[in-house]
Amino acid sequence: MKIIDLQTPCLVLDKARLIANLDRMQAAVDRQGVALRPHLKTAKSAKVAELAAARGARGITVSTLAEAEYFADHGATDITYAVGITPDKLSRAKALMDRGVNLKIMTDNRTVACANSDFSKAHDCTLQVLIEIDCGDHRAGLQADGPDLLAVAGAVEAPAKLLGLLTHAGHSYGVDTAGQVAEIAEQERAAAVLAASRLREAGHDISVVSVGSTPTALFASDLTGVTEVRAGVYVFFDVDQMSRGVCTADEIALTVLASVIGHNRAANKILLDAGGLALSKDRSADHFAPRAHYGLLCDAETGTLLPELSVTSVSQEHGHVVVEDDRAYDLLPIGAKVRILPIHACMTAAAYDRYNVVDGSAEVTDTWDRCNGW
Repeated sequence: MKIIDLQTPCLVLDKARLIANLDRMQAAVDRQGVALRPHLKTAKSAKVAELAAARGARGITVSTLAEAEYFADHGATDITYAVGITPDKLSRAKALMDRGVNLKIMTDNRTVACANSDFSKAHDCTLQVLIEIDCGDHRAGLQADGPDLLAVAGAVEAPAKLLGLLTHAGHSYGVDTAGQVAEIAEQERAAAVLAASRLREAGHDISVVSVGSTPTALFASDLTGVTEVRAGVYVFFDVDQMSRGVCTADEIALTVLASVIGHNRAANKILLDAGGLALSKDRSADHFAPRAHYGLLCDAETGTLLPELSVTSVSQEHGHVVVEDDRAYDLLPIGAKVRILPIHACMTAAAYDRYNVVDGSAEVTDTWDRCNGW
């Protein structure tokens, strides 16, 4: 089947670009001498996990227990659940452990740490706990030099086990030069290493010092003291990453295939059948790439950019493309298909249950499933 024969909207995944992205990240982490534990919240695909493992990735990271269960169904045995857990989810976590999964859970809260310990005692199991550290993103986590770190660590009592800590430099998405990213990567590393040092001095056996975002993983100059890196969006990349200089358009592996469904010449726009649900309403590239809007248009068969054309606004099922040159109507007649580079690949892919896989050509060579939900 050819790309242009697919029903729209749908996801198109370029396998050649995906593999190049996997190789790039694995090489970057290998140079630092640490493990790569890919965050599969982006791809949510067993096939992508398999390709990453073949290149040296060790274990996986997930953001939902549904992901953990899906990957366990596909043979994964080393999983970090990198979202703060609540006590009502501990039975579900134990069910994964009972299946032979080496599951790590995370918290930054003393009450939850106590609940983990109580659950472990009541169910004669060993919940493995990581403490979340805030390295500057200010989303969640404890301060590496604050008093709460030792209090939370002390609440993890046998048979529960404190393995180490985890942090994420999400604020690396707020800059657009390699030098600035490298500075944030050092903040990330320093916070993690400081927290690990304090925990060890307090008598805790710390084996996991986990950091990671796609920008910091690629541009870190030193990861001394770190044991593993987590990154996710690098598998596909997107316009958000492109706007910050982390990747180029030719490295973006994921696109949305859409059809032209209307010409509204009075409003100077072309209408597509991919709107807010198909693309998401993420505008995270705006600061550095204001013309990107909701996604950049590409030729359906070659994947090359169509200059000056983007999805400028969306309604639920409509993508609106403002036309500045009337020749665009001839380029994209009613029924024509286009591919759209997503702003945030994780958000966009979440609307779909499969990838239509191409390998550097206009032929669809395979279909890969993905999981959704929580």
